[in-house]
Amino acid sequence: MRILSIQALRGPNIWSVQRKKLIQMRLDLEELEELPTNKIDGFGKRLEAMFPSMIEHRCSEGERGGFFFRVEKGTWMGHVIEHIALEIQTLAGMDTGYGRTRETKTPGIYNVVFSYVEEKVGVYAAESSVRIAQALIDGTDYDLHADIKAMREIREDVRLGPSTGSIVEEAVARDIPWIRLGTNSLVQLGYGVNQMRFQATITCKTSNIAVDIACNKEETKKMLDNASIPVAKGDICVDEEDLENTIRKIGYPIVIKPLDGNHGKGASINVNAWEDAVEGLAFAKKYSRRVIVEKFITGFDFRVLVIDNKVVAAAQRVPAHVVGDGKNTIQELIDLTNEDPRRGYGHENVLTEITVDRDTLELLQKLNYTVDSVPAEDEIVYLKSTANLSTGGTSIDVTEMMHPENIFLAERISRVIGLDVCGIDIMASNLTQSLKENGGVILEVNAAPGFRMHLAPSDGLPRNVAAPVIDMLYPPGKPSRIPIIAVTGTNGKTTTTRLLAHIVKNNGFTVGFTTSDGIYVQNHMMEKGDTTGPISAEYILKDPTVEFAVLETARGGILRSGLGFSRCDIGIITNIQEDHLGLSDIHDLKDLARVKSVVVKSIKKDGWAVLNAEDENCVEIAKELDCKIAYFSMDEDHPVIANHCKQGGIAAIYENGFITIKKGDWKMRVEKAIHVPLTLNGKARFMIANSLAATLASYLYGFKTDDIKVSLNTFIPGAVQTPGRMNIFDFKKFKVMIDFAHNPAGYRGVEEYLESVDSKHKVGIIAGVGDRRDEDIIECAVIAARMFDHIIIRQEKHLRGRTEQEIIDLILKGIASVDKNVSYEIIKLEVDAIKHAISIAENGTFITALSDVITNAIEVVQQHLDSELEQSLELN
Repeated sequence: MRILSIQALRGPNIWSVQRKKLIQMRLDLEELEELPTNKIDGFGKRLEAMFPSMIEHRCSEGERGGFFFRVEKGTWMGHVIEHIALEIQTLAGMDTGYGRTRETKTPGIYNVVFSYVEEKVGVYAAESSVRIAQALIDGTDYDLHADIKAMREIREDVRLGPSTGSIVEEAVARDIPWIRLGTNSLVQLGYGVNQMRFQATITCKTSNIAVDIACNKEETKKMLDNASIPVAKGDICVDEEDLENTIRKIGYPIVIKPLDGNHGKGASINVNAWEDAVEGLAFAKKYSRRVIVEKFITGFDFRVLVIDNKVVAAAQRVPAHVVGDGKNTIQELIDLTNEDPRRGYGHENVLTEITVDRDTLELLQKLNYTVDSVPAEDEIVYLKSTANLSTGGTSIDVTEMMHPENIFLAERISRVIGLDVCGIDIMASNLTQSLKENGGVILEVNAAPGFRMHLAPSDGLPRNVAAPVIDMLYPPGKPSRIPIIAVTGTNGKTTTTRLLAHIVKNNGFTVGFTTSDGIYVQNHMMEKGDTTGPISAEYILKDPTVEFAVLETARGGILRSGLGFSRCDIGIITNIQEDHLGLSDIHDLKDLARVKSVVVKSIKKDGWAVLNAEDENCVEIAKELDCKIAYFSMDEDHPVIANHCKQGGIAAIYENGFITIKKGDWKMRVEKAIHVPLTLNGKARFMIANSLAATLASYLYGFKTDDIKVSLNTFIPGAVQTPGRMNIFDFKKFKVMIDFAHNPAGYRGVEEYLESVDSKHKVGIIAGVGDRRDEDIIECAVIAARMFDHIIIRQEKHLRGRTEQEIIDLILKGIASVDKNVSYEIIKLEVDAIKHAISIAENGTFITALSDVITNAIEVVQQHLDSELEQSLELN
């Protein structure tokens, strides 16, 4: 077996619109294509022995043990690998269960698709599953536990923490989109201008001053003391002299902890002797130059969580400990405790495994114990000096037990410090009495409190403390999304996207849009290049100034990693024509339609799909959609349009020279096509089609027809507004047009326009693209021979696995097949080809450069036009 590629899909994709997180592994089974599982001796038994839990895999049989039944009867190794990849993720604590394995049109080559929880773990699982399958085939030993451990470690390294994750989960439950910003815990909720950001439990509403205060334990203590809030007596120490003076004032027992510490690091608790105090000072100074020394208060450790100045949860924290049974050693008791299924590595479970460290050994030493000591029955042995869950501590929910005065006190503290999310550490005998009565004190105020102890206490009622965070960030009525119109298709995507963006901008929105030329915000180019994939879409959705997104969405990005958005308001398919066939398992128009359909299948239920009524694949796609559907057509009498409008549907049609919205039997004429600059006086029919699609989408969104008309009239095509889309340059004696046409459908559109051009000599500059099918290259050459009198062939780019001569030979074959006397010449470089065409141009010549490097072609032509203008000025 051989892995050909592994790619992570992160959005709606060709396998599933709903399951956005999928690994797609392209696998060559090689000789195993002839060896299903029932022909490999002992394979099924070895598989069951390694993965007895796979008995739960029902597979297509739909019953327990279904997968093992399939293996026994005989199934292909790609299918087995899919199930292994899912199972090892589950064994590593990431329960996931969606998978598909499909053979491609190349025998022995399979796409193995399965869901993942963490992307890097999913990729590891793909590679590991192939190794495991090979070991099972060969009957060799395999260290499965090493892989499980590695996946757990990867997950802990890349996953969102439990607090961050809980907020994201609550957002998802409320249909609020989210984007992880980088690899840490910084997260964006919502899109564009409606976004909110948070990191761990610090939100974009959190006061920076409040965080500084909370991080300065000395300042916090002073502010609380000045506000008549009970705090532990103590002082800041930097050396042994300070330590001695502080102890003299407050007496033993004491607590020593770093001023800038967290998670209990560097703390020494219940210190009663000078030697221990000196050692504790040195330990704390490893984490902070300045050290807090406070009176040790006896009682229990409580954490109160306040969000948006309201108490939402309270928990009693218990340090990691074991209970003696008079038989087992402390180490054995720790091992038994860690067997609790609620405990796991890092943050993977409700509780964390207990590990032995310096703090543990020092606590045991004070008891004259070691890890090999056997504590008496029912004796509680504390193993950590702090009650942090990250070191194995447990929590007990006590929210309902809080005395009203303690609730008042906690909410007042959040306002005194100024925190929107505030964790308050209290030492007291209980919270059922007022702290004034039981002598409890405030130990610390935390600016980024962990949520895990409240989300999943080891005892008591779990509290959804993420909900009030979302309530605060997105109160009722506040939107989290921005409108998204996504445009896909074979030809016309970029022009339609640009025209739509122009309409949106003219209606007062700050619009962000992506095209095959670059990423734009309000017509300002932010990034240059082909930006029609999910990364570019996400760029726009992350921009805090964008109020409306128009996203050109191409085939390549969908296949590589899915859509860059979870859903859109309106989706447009301009057309589905022969292009990119034979690539990435897309062999025919049906395959291509399946890719394009991902966009319109991701439209929200009350949104609109705008489809080309004249494209049979678009009409077929409509049958699979759950959203509302509207059509556009150049033929108002087209059967699809007639039937759709008869049933009260909405369409955009070209009738009597007008771009018209038809709603049932009613017609609303928006503008005459010859008045729309984009249509080149109504001669460029495919530009009229693009205008219909954009007009219809704009109308469906809710823009007024009068405003759409103004935008149609003011959208001026050219090298700046629509680069490479029929850009015409008028020289004195001839004209040059640059267009991006690169497939048969695009060539036919140019041919149709050139039929309306009055020119005695039409010159074309063409090239082939190496990764297109032979028939597509030949067909383009055939169309070129029909529409041009002289052809210049250039071929310095986009060879993609072919030689220049191979592509040129296909072009010449197409030219030769046309019954027309067409002259041609070969000039390797495009720049030289354009310069040569201009140099041989006669009076009335019309040159068409079908360019795939638009910027270079425009620059060359513009330089010649500027030169001609300068010469004309000099003569005058």
